[in-house]
Amino acid sequence: MGNPTHPEVSVARQSPQRPDADEPELDATDGPVEPEVERGSADRSLWDELRIDPVEIALPAGTGFTLRAYRPARELTPTDVAERDEDDPFLARRQVVEAEDAEDEEVVILDEEFAALSAEEDEEAGRGRRRKADAEDEESEAEEEDEQDAAADEEVPVFLTHKGRLLLFKTPEALVSFIRSGAPNDMSQLDSWNELSERVEPADIAPLDEDMYELDLVVENLRGGHDTWDPTLLIEAGEVARDLSYALRLPAVLDMLSAGSSLDDLDEALRATVNGGIGGFLGRRRLKKIGAQTASLGWRTIVGKISAVVDWRD
Repeated sequence: MGNPTHPEVSVARQSPQRPDADEPELDATDGPVEPEVERGSADRSLWDELRIDPVEIALPAGTGFTLRAYRPARELTPTDVAERDEDDPFLARRQVVEAEDAEDEEVVILDEEFAALSAEEDEEAGRGRRRKADAEDEESEAEEEDEQDAAADEEVPVFLTHKGRLLLFKTPEALVSFIRSGAPNDMSQLDSWNELSERVEPADIAPLDEDMYELDLVVENLRGGHDTWDPTLLIEAGEVARDLSYALRLPAVLDMLSAGSSLDDLDEALRATVNGGIGGFLGRRRLKKIGAQTASLGWRTIVGKISAVVDWRD
């Protein structure tokens, strides 16, 4: 938000002489003074044109820059998490158990003659059931196709990721160097990626305020109790956590933030308090019913799972 304007007050004193508008302002060493650029106020034309945004994410391990875009789901190939999941000892153990269970399944082989006789006897009785089932299946398939088409048209988030890991860069220069390098990543599938790699400069990596997320502060804020909770911090954290868990294919995090979960109830109550009015009053009442310890533990898990799939780049 900008500073509030104050009415000008006329005073009886001589104004100091200012340099001509065409001459650069000099500092005490007679050197030109570089104008300060307010953070997030850089030229946005590149990002608006290519429909990609720079993002800054703060995690317990540090703060880094990355990119995010939204595209219809049908246009995106999800990040490949096979290599990442192989490195997860818990997932690997679960896969071994599932394989052993499959091997232990009993296979029943019917005598061919008995099977043929049973099929002949049941054929007539089953014709009517099959016709009814086929009609129901056709109707169900049509509804499923409509749902799939709608889901494919829905815009979903994609980040600068590779093989199931989020690429975070500690400086704008490092991020730009990577973009220009031609290194493999999941964003290279975007039709605007090549143009970005040709045009982007370090000065362009200036995220808007709404694209700067402080996940490192969430748990501590929740531990402070209801009176200290920061709605803006927590709401924005929920938004980026949902985006990241979708793009990085983290179903456990998606479940924790899904509709009806305790953390989703927290999010809705916080949004109600921000909106004010009677809804804000009811939202504050709902917040008091949400356990601070439960919320902080849940968010500690979420931040931990996201942090575990970050690939830090200098």
